[in-house]
This record gives sequence, C-alpha cells and structure tokens, in this order.
Amino acid sequence: MVITSYGLSCFKVSSGETVLAFDPPSKKSKLKSPYFQTDMVLISHAHDDHSGKDVLHGKGDESPFVIDGPGEYEHKGISVIGIPSMHDDQGGKKYGKNTVYRVRFEDVTLMHLGDYGEEKLNDEIKKHIEGVDILFLPIGGDTVLDVSGAIKIANAIEPRIIIPMHYDASSKKKTDAVKSFLSEMGAEDTKPDTKFTFKKKDLPIDETNIILLEPSP
Repeated sequence: MVITSYGLSCFKVSSGETVLAFDPPSKKSKLKSPYFQTDMVLISHAHDDHSGKDVLHGKGDESPFVIDGPGEYEHKGISVIGIPSMHDDQGGKKYGKNTVYRVRFEDVTLMHLGDYGEEKLNDEIKKHIEGVDILFLPIGGDTVLDVSGAIKIANAIEPRIIIPMHYDASSKKKTDAVKSFLSEMGAEDTKPDTKFTFKKKDLPIDETNIILLEPSP
C-alpha cells in the first residue's frame, strides 16, 4: 500500500490498481487541486479546501464513487463507515459539521479525522477506534485540533501509525506545530518523505510511529 500527501488533508491511498482519495481541494480553493485517477473520493465537509469531488477522474468510463457524509458504504472491496462529528468544540456552532471516516482497504484499517475539532472523541467514534492501523490526524490548531488536543485524541485511538495533517508548511506557526507535535510524541528525529509505502505485516505492533509526508508537487 502506498500513501501520498497532496497537502492539508488530501491524501491518495493506493494498492495495486485500486485508489482512493481523501479531501481533495476544489477548483475554488486557493490550494492546488490534485490530478490523478481514483476509484473513490471521500469528503469530510463542505469547504473548498476539502470538497473537490469533481477534480479527480475515474478510470475508463467510470466516475469515482463519492462519499460525502455519514453512513456505511462499500465499493470495489473497500468498506467505509462515515461517522458524524463536529468541526469545533461548540457543537458545530462555529464551523459546522465534519465526517470522520473509518476505511477498511484490503487488510489495512485507515481513519481520517477530516477537520475534527472536538476536545474529546464522541461516543459514535469510540465505537470504531479499535484496530486502527493508520490515523490521519489534524494538528494545526485554529479551525482544527491543536497539538495538545491532537495528542489526546491519538492516545485515545492508539493507532499503529500517525500521519499528521492540516498544517501549512509555508507558515512558521504551522511548522512550529509540527515540531511541537513531534517533540511531544518523542519523534524529533522524524524526517519527511514523499510517500509512505508499507505492508501491514511491517507496521509496529506495540508502539505508535509517526510518518511525516511532504505534499506531492
């Protein structure tokens, strides 16, 4: 399996010929929209930086299978549970709703938190945190979890791998968030890479590792 970052909360996850995408920026976003073929697109919430379900292309004559809210879905052997959550810690009054996705892709369990902003895991998410292999975790603060909040959420989920997201590497404030997160997690020596390629059997069992990904050009 290969995971590639396209900035902010957008990721491409591929295994063999099957590809899924999380939170691609739309054409209205100031962020660069990605361009690749995919079988499935998952949208956490209706913001231009996350809702580009029309920017990616399907394979052949097929359009990508789009998921943009809570529910249970299955497509091409990929099982998805969309879990309702909030973009802030004020019941959504400030930034609205968000969908957390738990994805079973082959033998790997992925959890993408989108723009999660709640101080604690809500009861519905707690039902689905067991056995998470890869956690895509917002850490940048402001409109999402800050470093302290992100660490609390990560400790509650106990994934095997954490991929930090939703920070702007061009901003000193956001870069400092990454440094602070790595320091708090005891992973100061973590170096960014362009992609994460792995097999489940090679993932850590009794510890959590941090994978830092640079956005693909």
